[in-house]
Amino acid sequence: MNPVNQIFRVMVVMLVVALTGGCAVGPDYTRPAVPTPQSFNVPTGWKVAEPHDAEIPADWWKMFNDPVLADYEQRVSQSNQTLAQREAALRQARALVQIAQAGLFPTLNAVAGTTRNRASAGAIGLAQGRIYDNYLLAAQASWEPDLWGSIRRSIEANTASMQASAGQLAASRLSLQSQLAVDYFQLRADDAQKRLLAETVDAYQKFLDLTRSRFEQGVAAQTDVLQAEGQLRSTEALLLDVGIQRAQLEHAMAVLTGVPASEFHVPESPLGADIPQIPLTVPSVLLERRPDVASAERSAAAASAQIGVAKAAFFPALSINGTMGFQNSAYNNLVNQPNSMWSLSPQFLLPIFNAGLLSAGVDQAVAAYDQSVANYREVVLEAFQNVEDNLVAAAVLAHEIKVQNEAVRAAQSTLTLTASQYREGIVNYLSVITAQTTLLNSELTELNLHSRQYAASVQLIVALGGGWDDAH
Repeated sequence: MNPVNQIFRVMVVMLVVALTGGCAVGPDYTRPAVPTPQSFNVPTGWKVAEPHDAEIPADWWKMFNDPVLADYEQRVSQSNQTLAQREAALRQARALVQIAQAGLFPTLNAVAGTTRNRASAGAIGLAQGRIYDNYLLAAQASWEPDLWGSIRRSIEANTASMQASAGQLAASRLSLQSQLAVDYFQLRADDAQKRLLAETVDAYQKFLDLTRSRFEQGVAAQTDVLQAEGQLRSTEALLLDVGIQRAQLEHAMAVLTGVPASEFHVPESPLGADIPQIPLTVPSVLLERRPDVASAERSAAAASAQIGVAKAAFFPALSINGTMGFQNSAYNNLVNQPNSMWSLSPQFLLPIFNAGLLSAGVDQAVAAYDQSVANYREVVLEAFQNVEDNLVAAAVLAHEIKVQNEAVRAAQSTLTLTASQYREGIVNYLSVITAQTTLLNSELTELNLHSRQYAASVQLIVALGGGWDDAH
């Protein structure tokens, strides 16, 4: 029988045996059970989204109707270096899947080489003391059939790890985009605060001029002038301090958008009042719509597959190695039928004693899986908490802003009345300062509440998974 045909038949038989008799040891993965509430504790004014309600879009920041913010958010996706690292990690994970898949197939290599030899003078045979060359031109093949599913479990683990990496990329993108939105709205609040303080400085300057005039007329005391001037200077200091905070927020946004801080500037514009109505979903949807939850679940799947890899090491491993080609001592007559050669070497390797190494490997894989499951359940619980926290924050802040608006109006009326009484000499200047301070603090509190309301809206969007789902 032709040796080539004989080798081919042997390898075909082994291939059929490997493909039909192979199995995958280890547990088949099922998603771990997690405690899931039936509904959120929805505050008054909120409702769970119905099928016809619009879901949170992928470009969720457009819900705030701010084109400047939308431009910066696009820069985050394009230029942020943390996302660049995550994207590279995802490409690396995809490559690892391809590497694992390659293990299912034989490897084939071509080899060409020459060796120069000197036989021992005491050797048995005709080559005693001779110096001779040996030329080789051959094809080498090797294959380790996946009898026990070790390679298939590795592919399963690497595929799940790749999916977890994709979830981490989406979670990082959502986190960075939300951080930029929070910084942006805080910067806009600072712009509104700067405008308020500038207007307050102008008003205080007018009161100082009035008090000086009354002092010169002998109607007011010098202490009134000093108090008015102190009130003015302290407010000017607050105005300067807001400038520092605004600059630092600009620098933070520059890093998020991948731009040097010295080259990044946001034009001044006060905070608006366009808070979007955010559609809610039932709690179980979070398990699919939050990238961090999906990533944690995929990590658990990868850990489960690694148990199978560890258990497969207990079983015999079959390896098949073969070589076919030509070998001769002369190069010019190498490729010739009499110089043909071949070899076929199937081997079984069965572990006998390893001092508990393989058992420890299984124990380690099981412990890693248990750790991943616990992490997944914790991420899910934190996801539900995030939604509840930000639902409460959004609802309470909306009510608090209404109450604070009333406080501002009352403070404005008090200052108007007190200023009129001061001009008429009914009250001293300390009453005016008290009314001014009360009004300014009330207005600053109102701005702070608006800023927190925007931040809570952003965080609620993030808590609900943003515009991501596991199909992305």
